[in-house]
Amino acid sequence: MTAKRALGASGITTVPLMLGGNVFGWTADEAASFAVLDRFVERGGTLIDTADVYSAWAPGHRGGESETVIGAWLRRSGARVQVATKVGKLAVDGKDGLRPEVIAKACDASLKRLGVERIDLYFAHADDANVPLADTMGAFDALVKAGKVGAVGASNYSAERLGEALAASDGDGLARFSVLQPEYNLLSRGEYEGALQALCVAENIGVVPYFGLASGYLSGKYRTAADLAKSARGQKAGGYMKGRGPEVLAAMDAVAAETGAGLPAIALAWLAAKPGITAPIASATSAEQLDDVMASLDLSLTPEQMARLDDALN
Repeated sequence: MTAKRALGASGITTVPLMLGGNVFGWTADEAASFAVLDRFVERGGTLIDTADVYSAWAPGHRGGESETVIGAWLRRSGARVQVATKVGKLAVDGKDGLRPEVIAKACDASLKRLGVERIDLYFAHADDANVPLADTMGAFDALVKAGKVGAVGASNYSAERLGEALAASDGDGLARFSVLQPEYNLLSRGEYEGALQALCVAENIGVVPYFGLASGYLSGKYRTAADLAKSARGQKAGGYMKGRGPEVLAAMDAVAAETGAGLPAIALAWLAAKPGITAPIASATSAEQLDDVMASLDLSLTPEQMARLDDALN
């Protein structure tokens, strides 16, 4: 059994992998989504990530599709898991961002779609410079006090703005961000490494990075231009073919040959071993694909292998 880690000061513990729900109701229909969620629980997973805006970008979708699928699965399965969702990118009454009234209404809508009385972890999906941080944190604090939210987190915040948000909470005695969700993977390292990483370690903020597989590129299935047609996310993965992408894959291939592990497991095990990281997020559209990413829970990379993977981007 993989040991669980404390997710900062949120009160949540999790194995070092969080299941991404961005594909549910989009590239994974309800049946496929249920199969992935069932397997995740079977393998010991307990923490699921989604957002109210998933998958508003798809033709005919309005947002809330992922939450609706997860809610239906929760009712059918009776599984005891914890769910994180996000606010800020889906318009409420024609307004998005982090205005207090948007946060309050969006939370109620997410609770209804998920069919739960409390959201375990509620993220600000992106920083909103147009709203005073004290107002945003006050709105989150009200949800915590009302019992609608267990803990709050920040996604896509800079070190400076995250520090200011923490100061605003501490100064007014409000609930503070206890979790950060940044973009971070073997090919995208500048956002997290450095000041943001140092702040999270110093403030005991749990970190659950997204795009751990770089839109699937680090799975190894996109090695040529012809491979990009393999999935709906292929075009985004194509951007990683430029620059050091092939060199990073070559380093991963070498580690795969040494360990017998697949590339998805290697990418996620590297993330899970980095300072400050609690659990990388990964999504899957089938139970078999989920097995590939959950194999990271049984993989420990040596310091020498970690160093080689680090250096492949340089």
